[in-house]
Amino acid sequence: MTGPEVLDIGRSAIFTLVIVSAPVMLVGLIVGVAVSLVQALTQLQEQTIAFVPKILAIFLSLLVALPFMAERLHAEMLRIAARIATG
Repeated sequence: MTGPEVLDIGRSAIFTLVIVSAPVMLVGLIVGVAVSLVQALTQLQEQTIAFVPKILAIFLSLLVALPFMAERLHAEMLRIAARIATG
C-alpha cells in the first residue's frame, strides 16, 4: 500500500466519522443553546436543568439516526475490506 492510498483511507475515515456524528452533535448543540437561552431568560442557574433535556434529545436522535449511521459505517467497512482484498 502506498502513501497516497493510506492518506485516502484516512481521509475517507475522518469524513465518515464527521458525517456519522454530525446529526447527534447538532441536536445536542441546538438543545443546549435552547436550554441555555431559557435559563438566561428566567435566571435559573441550576446546572442539572441543562443535562436532562440534552440527554433525552441525544438519546432520541440516536434512535432516529441509528439506521443512517449503521449504513454509512457498513459502507465504509466494505470499502476498506475491498481495498484490503485487492491488495
